[in-house]
Amino acid sequence: MKDLLRTVAPLFTGCLVPLLSLSAAAQTPRLKKTEAPATLVPLAMHIGGRVLAVNNGEEYEYQWPGTYFETAFHGREVYFRLGKGREILHLVVDGQSPLVLTKPAPGLYRISGLKDGPHRVRVLVVTESQDAPNFFGGFGAIAGEEALPLKKSSRQIEFIGDSHTVGYGNTSLQRECTNEEVWATTDTSQAFGALIASHYNADDQINAISGRGIVRNYNGFAADTLPQAYPYVLLDKKQEYHDPLWKPQIIVISLGTNDFSTPLNPGEKWKTRDELHSDFEATYLRFLKQLRARDPDAFFILWATDMAHGEIESEVQKVVQLAQAQGEARIAFLPIDHLQFSGCNWHPSLADDRTIRDKVVQFIDGHHLWPKE
Repeated sequence: MKDLLRTVAPLFTGCLVPLLSLSAAAQTPRLKKTEAPATLVPLAMHIGGRVLAVNNGEEYEYQWPGTYFETAFHGREVYFRLGKGREILHLVVDGQSPLVLTKPAPGLYRISGLKDGPHRVRVLVVTESQDAPNFFGGFGAIAGEEALPLKKSSRQIEFIGDSHTVGYGNTSLQRECTNEEVWATTDTSQAFGALIASHYNADDQINAISGRGIVRNYNGFAADTLPQAYPYVLLDKKQEYHDPLWKPQIIVISLGTNDFSTPLNPGEKWKTRDELHSDFEATYLRFLKQLRARDPDAFFILWATDMAHGEIESEVQKVVQLAQAQGEARIAFLPIDHLQFSGCNWHPSLADDRTIRDKVVQFIDGHHLWPKE
């Protein structure tokens, strides 16, 4: 599949419409690492998330959570190529339960066992890769199978946040987790962002990094804050992200947890909580203005929980009030309280993700941010 990615159709960032079954007959998809067949026809691809074409266009490099690759075809089997990386992938065929690949080896993979007919396949990244990016080498089909068109949704929604948006440890059945257990139990596809996007049949991006804040990361650890990392395709900050096709109508932001959930440490630049509050408010406002410059018509929903004795909610609500006082009209604060936080290390669980989804959906519908389709 050397030239596979050079023939990719025009790319759409975000999610496609839900993966409804395109083949009524029962089928049992099978997944296996394999050798390349004699002929392999490249298939057009829909890409969700921020990616960078590398290796002369033969691979895509990516690092933000929730990235996915999707294709559609008429036939019995499909191939895809993985490059180096450390990730958990869900392979979803026609909306069925996913086939799971954990830390897959680089190489060519075959999905077979399909009824001859139309199929849609999604390769979805469900856990974080902060340490290093991953690589995907595209889809292919054997000669005689037919590529099918990929439909772009008219709706786009973006989620910006920290571990709560990532889905950090959300499938865990216990709160106490090792780092490896956190990685293994994180499922971005079941976090609230993906659930909201699926509810509206919307394209989405999930631009979130666990442990990062607006001005202060968790417990003050040194790394880029979310606003510092946000403008780039990868976390190495070498390539700025630009996509004229990505124009979300709604941007859902959840930040502040890491700024305020721990006490200030000796040596941090803020001597008091008041200084931290002031820096947080000013920096958050600048970040919102940068988002507004890029997306002049988007509606911003800033949500927060009642953890940290209400400090997070209070500060996020103040940011919204300050933005409104400066003339920002398309913005709102949404408190989401009484979550159980039974995921890893007291993070939202799958039940919490569904609660957040329901609250955000209720707000969107109640304010008629999207007309009914």
